Amino acid sequence: MASRAVAIEAANALTARWGSTHAGTAGTVFSAAGVWPLLALLAAGAHGPARGELADAVGLRPEDAADCAREFLAHVGAIGGVHAATGLWTRRTLPLRPAWSAELPPGTHGVLTSDPVTDRKALDAWAAEHTGGLIEAMPVAVDQDTELILAAAQAVRTQWLQPFRTFPLAPESGPWAGRALAGLSRSTSLLDRVAVAETADGPLTVLKVLGDTGVDVHLLLGEPELTAGQVLAGGVDVLAGRCPVVPGDRLVQGAVGPGLTVQNVRSRTRDPQLSVTTVPFDLFAEHDLLASARLFGLEAASDLTAGHFDGISADPLAIGSARQAARATFGELGFRAGTVTAVAMYAGSAPLPPPYLVRRIEADFDRPFGFLAVHRTSRLVLTAGWVAEPTPWVE
Repeated sequence: MASRAVAIEAANALTARWGSTHAGTAGTVFSAAGVWPLLALLAAGAHGPARGELADAVGLRPEDAADCAREFLAHVGAIGGVHAATGLWTRRTLPLRPAWSAELPPGTHGVLTSDPVTDRKALDAWAAEHTGGLIEAMPVAVDQDTELILAAAQAVRTQWLQPFRTFPLAPESGPWAGRALAGLSRSTSLLDRVAVAETADGPLTVLKVLGDTGVDVHLLLGEPELTAGQVLAGGVDVLAGRCPVVPGDRLVQGAVGPGLTVQNVRSRTRDPQLSVTTVPFDLFAEHDLLASARLFGLEAASDLTAGHFDGISADPLAIGSARQAARATFGELGFRAGTVTAVAMYAGSAPLPPPYLVRRIEADFDRPFGFLAVHRTSRLVLTAGWVAEPTPWVE
């Protein structure tokens, strides 16, 4: 259990670093939870400079990495609404260290045939099967020089406990002003579903949209001048309890946070009101992890002139490709996300006033915002992203 908690904290830290350094102005989606266990398994089998770099990226000692990766993968696979799978494919002639391969979940080891067409079909089918069709292809290439592929797939599905309704949204200000957009709205009496956090980069409005599987989506809205990376990093800090947070039922009146206002209004019931406006999204992104090799601890490991993983195989191996494909959809009824991360190794080298006066909070996510898909109990971030381009309204 201790190793699981350490692994979750380390994976969330990678989410924050990834978001801080690589989330720009365009929409994106990514899953550090899909990358982290692969990096941990690589760290456990690495030697030389690659071992230290991977350990730094993972945030653990290499000798602890495999155990934590195993605990992490078991935890993700046990989350309701989440399907997770790990895959390992090697050439028949590649000898594996039994101590390393034993750390992988049972039934994960397949064989590369050295026929790129046959292998590509099998790998793509695996990616589609384990993401419910959200990711249709393995993100790394496979050719006759590929010695080993290590991959992780993740599919997240949750239905909202309270659905949204769709309506045409026309923001009056901000970068989406003047556009006819698809909007989502709903109202609840549970004011604590929204909160304002004071992060290192300023106030952050956090809205929790609860799912029926124990996976929730946190919508994050910062001040307009904040970058996507600052907003996402702030959301992870809030999740970790590193920021002061004021829940909705304790907010004062007025404009109390980004996109958030509190006022007293007339109502026909005694219940307080939290009115939410946001937009649906459907995001897809591909990430070349070697383009950010330092972030993921892959600089030394991707040097093809040498071998770096004598804990995995007696044959010299180096990282030839490392990529992730990710997709996330957020709609009126629920949320879906799928990711496949893979590492390929080559040989080294206005009516009448109602009777009651009640508290009303309005939360408007009508300009670019971030999101985190979070396991409610463990607070593991399964998927993260940035919504930059809204969906147009279609009659």
